[in-house]
Amino acid sequence: MSMFLDEFEQAPGLRYLNHAAVAPWPKRASQAVSRFADENVWLGARDYPQWLATEQRLRERLMRLTNAPSTDDIALIKSTSEALSFVAFGLDWQTGDQIVISDEEFPSNRIVWEALADRGVDVIQVSLKGADPEADLLAACGPRVRLLAISAVQFASGLRMDLARLGQGCRERNVLFCIDAIQQLGALPFDVQACQCDFAMADGHKWMLGPEGLGVFYCRAEVRPRLKLSEYGWHMLERMGDYSRPEWEPAHSARRFECGSPNMLGAAALEASLSLLEEVGIEQVAAALQQRVTWLRDGLAAIAGVRLHSPQDPARRSGIVSFSIDGIDNFVVYQHLKQEQVVCITRGPGVRFSPHFYTPKHVIDETLAIVRQIAER
Repeated sequence: MSMFLDEFEQAPGLRYLNHAAVAPWPKRASQAVSRFADENVWLGARDYPQWLATEQRLRERLMRLTNAPSTDDIALIKSTSEALSFVAFGLDWQTGDQIVISDEEFPSNRIVWEALADRGVDVIQVSLKGADPEADLLAACGPRVRLLAISAVQFASGLRMDLARLGQGCRERNVLFCIDAIQQLGALPFDVQACQCDFAMADGHKWMLGPEGLGVFYCRAEVRPRLKLSEYGWHMLERMGDYSRPEWEPAHSARRFECGSPNMLGAAALEASLSLLEEVGIEQVAAALQQRVTWLRDGLAAIAGVRLHSPQDPARRSGIVSFSIDGIDNFVVYQHLKQEQVVCITRGPGVRFSPHFYTPKHVIDETLAIVRQIAER
């Protein structure tokens, strides 16, 4: 693991614990972007086939990272929100249809479903505070429910869902299963086949250590034809590149969701970042991340007045640790941390820390010492 740590070189004194928001790039991503820029300056698009090869490697890495059956199931999209919109406005809804979500979703995985109200679609929000949130979600899937949409990991608390159990429950109930995977993909193992999801999506700029503006949309082959397309262009055609052909049809693969020119600059960066995660191995990434989460949790729990809001059960933990300090407003805590170059954010009931697999232990130790000072004031 230590051989990969030189990929991350941050400003002196910086304590970066904000990967659940926007992550720093590894050096290889920066170098890939620099090479791409130099090629554009000196050669323009002369070597465009090489850019396409990089894009194909990116699709292959995303296929392996998600355990998708084929690269045909992978679309490169601008954002998680875009992919969620493809699902929400692609399905043929009928008045009275229902969608089940949780009451802790990031706005992207709530607003998109609520926007279907004018089509007569109702959204059911289920509390995740019960002893068995998966059972509560599935119990809400009555005969009118057509889709269950859930975040793999809740953005504020860091609660990790049992996706395989939810997927099996959806299959038994003939309910489509959609996963916002942005807080899991790149941090913990994720398997679209094991969880039997129909749709999964994630941006590259969090745990995958890539740039904003490029993400992944997995769409199960059997359900792809059920999504009515809302964007059209030259790139989403089955016979892409045959510019003189008057007849056309959408690509049979998930490329049908990519209407126009690809984000080659983003692809160069994200492909490089994913090459690092793949070299480390996602199981090793997850183990190192959980070690750091444990350091944070144990250290925070030992500070008088600190209240943890993230799950105690290791099976429910993710890369997110949320906490508050009794008697001190979260924003005040955040401001103190910011002054000490601790990069974090306030979300939900607390201040949110989110390290990654490479986060040095001294960063965590120094951050805990700062939190203790704040609590003791």
